[in-house]
Amino acid sequence: MTNPTVYLRVNRVDASLCAQARDVTVADLHESTGHLAYTGLMSSRMKRVTPGAKIAGPAVTALCQPGDNLMMHRALRLANPGDVLVVQCQSETSAAQWGDVATSYAMAKGLAGVVVQGCVRDTDTVSGLGFPVWATCVWPIHADKGKGGGVNIPISCADVVVRPGDLVVADGDGVIVIPRQEAATVVTAALAKMQREADIVQAVRAGATVWDLSGAAQAYEKLGAVEHDQAFDD
Repeated sequence: MTNPTVYLRVNRVDASLCAQARDVTVADLHESTGHLAYTGLMSSRMKRVTPGAKIAGPAVTALCQPGDNLMMHRALRLANPGDVLVVQCQSETSAAQWGDVATSYAMAKGLAGVVVQGCVRDTDTVSGLGFPVWATCVWPIHADKGKGGGVNIPISCADVVVRPGDLVVADGDGVIVIPRQEAATVVTAALAKMQREADIVQAVRAGATVWDLSGAAQAYEKLGAVEHDQAFDD
């Protein structure tokens, strides 16, 4: 059996940038990643478990073997306040990676939230506590503690590579991961996009149409669509 690989230190994305990212939506960040080789947007299988939750913070990672969550616990022990714990279970429905006890400890430590490729449980209690959780599955199946894996190594969570220290942002639309070196550029672009959209909303309230302001009218014009001033079945 290969010994687990555990890194005790993480080069984290800047805390001030995380604070800015909390004001940005996942959708606007996604729309601002066009210059990257990948969008960083996790699969639509990744769902928010805690209603209304939104987070932004540096990733700490855990790779867990099927049926086991020991490496999650080691990563949780090593995590710092404001971190987002990102867990990849290699067999998603083999073991619950997260529950109410881990939640209480994470809250005491000041973690921003947890993102799990795999099962979580005790969701009524977790939601009642208000701790931010995203997961691909809800199922209370037992987890052992004794297998290997890794902590603070690159993992693949819901089809996205997550490196320790990367910026993780999550809201009701999903989860996005921005490489640490690209985070400032992407967040700045997303903030600018949000301001442009705020200006559009103001223009709409003043009587303008989304059809014109969004560019839809110009795009439609180029199609050469044939319009008929009648019902299709007249």
